[in-house]
Amino acid sequence: MLGLSLLLVATLSPSAPWARADTIEAAWVVEENARPGTRDWRIPSSAPTDIEGYADRVSAGVGERVRLFVDTTASSFHVEAYRLGWYGGDGGRRIWTSSVVPGVQQRPPRMNAKTRMVEARWIESLAFHVGEDWVQGTYLLKLVSSTGGQAYVPLVLRDVTSTARILVTLPVNTWQAYNDWGGASLYVGPSGSSSDRATVVSFDRPYHQTRGAGRMLSALPLIALIESQGLDITYWTDMDLHSRPALVRQHQSLLVLQHDEYWSTAMRSGVTKARAAGVNLAFLGGNAVYWHIRVEDSPLGDDRRIVCYKSKEADPLTGVDDDEVTVRWAEPPVSRPQSTLLGAMYGCSGVVDEDFVVADPDAWVFEGTGLRQGDVIPGVVNYEVDWIVQRKPTPGNIQILGHSPVRCGDGKSRFADMTYYTASSGAGVFYAANIGWLDGVRCGPPSPGELCDPRVQTITLNIIRAFATRPAGIDHPAQPNAADFGYTLKHPTSP
Repeated sequence: MLGLSLLLVATLSPSAPWARADTIEAAWVVEENARPGTRDWRIPSSAPTDIEGYADRVSAGVGERVRLFVDTTASSFHVEAYRLGWYGGDGGRRIWTSSVVPGVQQRPPRMNAKTRMVEARWIESLAFHVGEDWVQGTYLLKLVSSTGGQAYVPLVLRDVTSTARILVTLPVNTWQAYNDWGGASLYVGPSGSSSDRATVVSFDRPYHQTRGAGRMLSALPLIALIESQGLDITYWTDMDLHSRPALVRQHQSLLVLQHDEYWSTAMRSGVTKARAAGVNLAFLGGNAVYWHIRVEDSPLGDDRRIVCYKSKEADPLTGVDDDEVTVRWAEPPVSRPQSTLLGAMYGCSGVVDEDFVVADPDAWVFEGTGLRQGDVIPGVVNYEVDWIVQRKPTPGNIQILGHSPVRCGDGKSRFADMTYYTASSGAGVFYAANIGWLDGVRCGPPSPGELCDPRVQTITLNIIRAFATRPAGIDHPAQPNAADFGYTLKHPTSP
């Protein structure tokens, strides 16, 4: 049956990326990263913190206008735009520098008394149009005050016409969910506890983390690795996936970076339809597709607020529109466990520096690593991890690649499961099921890390290259082995 499905994919989808060309590299990526780079995008820890800001959009296209809202005690400031990539290990290239503009001390942020949503209703500091010389990719806008203060504003330059083999999603919804700038996030409120946390968060404010970069810097090692290989890639954000879900099908693979926890109905529906069309899915973090959200507009534009009550009792849509109630995806009234998409699903948090253990060394993802059964990659299983939940619907052909003993924050011992399965369309779905996995990719400039392991790089590139080529089930059909690890799937599915 799988062979027939793959034949139909090839026959009925002649415009699919894998049917149009025989290369997964792109000349523009090679040419771009051959240009002179710089490390001036970095902010030294000694730089003053007298400036911060945000943009009126998380992503933009060429020709679009971007407005910046900046607060500073300095008399003036300017902006430097850096595209992130390989650039010989420098990690960035300066694309644009603004003129010097007057500094303004903006008014304090507002907190909504009911939802504890924080917004910075600031006056516009400057605006610019994305020029034709800006290259699609991930950017940091560095704010530089006249007194030497520095801060970041992240921005993604998208190309909705792209048919690149690889589409990378930056998980800005999760960045914003954890952002407690102004006193509240979806986790903590003014008291510092969850008792008065926000139920709505807004992009109309700076990021508190990493000098305003959100978690863009933690995405850089993988971005640099992919671009160093010259692979055919394009970028967008969660909010682009939400507003344009059908565009996933213009690509052969979707790479979901890091920790992508907060998903709307449109996001999940778009990715599920893409899988049915033969698009490969790689989730390179853990605790993905966990919370169901709604999206609302703000005074600055469309899709600027994330709604997540995390409780059906608290959500005013309960009993009104149950499909849009903001609870865990697996909980009623939504009741759509993420395991039907991911394979594994969220297990626990509080994991610290556990070893990844190879479960199936004959699997194609381990080619070129020399790894054998039971071999370990030290320390790369961290933070939050996922495993197969036998009582939840799970793809019947799921293949366990890694089965790693972990100690959770509650003190209990369990196993984290890295998984892979193939859908009837031929699409492959890989789930790292571990937020710490990409820490092992950080093997050199621009941001080396202590957990670097070249084998993690090799495994990750094996997945990305195979997923960029064509539906992965053609060359790498899943080899089900859950029973070998003591799992009995109560509700096997056929995606």
